[in-house]
Amino acid sequence: MPLYSETLSLPTGAFTILRDLIHERIGLYYEESQRDLLADKLSPRVIALGFGSFLDYYYLLKYDAATDEWQAVMNALSVQETFFWREPDQIRALVDVLIPQFVAKNPGRAIRIWSAACATGEEPLTIAMALQEAGWFARAPISIVGSDASPAAIEKAQRGLYRERSFRSLAPELRERYFKAVSTGWQIVPEIHARVRWKVANVTHEDDIQDLGATPFIFCRNAFIYFSEQSIRKTVDLFWKYQPTIGYLCVGASESLLRITTKYELREIGGAFMYVKGLD
Repeated sequence: MPLYSETLSLPTGAFTILRDLIHERIGLYYEESQRDLLADKLSPRVIALGFGSFLDYYYLLKYDAATDEWQAVMNALSVQETFFWREPDQIRALVDVLIPQFVAKNPGRAIRIWSAACATGEEPLTIAMALQEAGWFARAPISIVGSDASPAAIEKAQRGLYRERSFRSLAPELRERYFKAVSTGWQIVPEIHARVRWKVANVTHEDDIQDLGATPFIFCRNAFIYFSEQSIRKTVDLFWKYQPTIGYLCVGASESLLRITTKYELREIGGAFMYVKGLD
């Protein structure tokens, strides 16, 4: 079933050049088997702009000053499937092992944590809740940034309003502690929401992430499953370029960088696997 009531045909030739342009500009990659999926996701934009074909839309994206339209593309293609307390082992290792080590070696120094490709914000807010539970905000200066390439996703994160699907792994007592029930869902409490700074940034764009990447702790989880190997390598190289030594990179449990790069070393820390730049 199409994702939109009107779906335009996306011929193979138009698919190839549009797919490659999207890959070049924002890093997402669509296999030939996903041609109908791409057509379903972008048809609403093509129709809304009054175009009769995807080829016309391609020319707009390729040759016109279409910055706003590229944001619309990112909103249409972004996958906002996430939830609180997802894959918590790395977050526990951050809170229980890495933060104590960092504070011991760098007393008084600000701790920067970046949750890249955070969709609607559940991951950085989970990190903030875990740090709050461990009492770290009272003991050290901590800065958390949540970023995503989709402006629509970041707008939702800024609102801090969540539905039931975001709570499938969150303990009920934590929901009661950090969320307030409202008529349209659950609102994150201001004390935790204010711990995260939100930013629109594409991890494949160097200008977007060079400042964000200057942090020892990067979470970029479950984003690379939508990238080509080329885009993953480009992104990881950017992380490595700007991340200090020692630096820690957390990717999703189903993602592996072992065939992508030898710059980071896979290590087990506090019962969780993560990639390390430099050694202790």
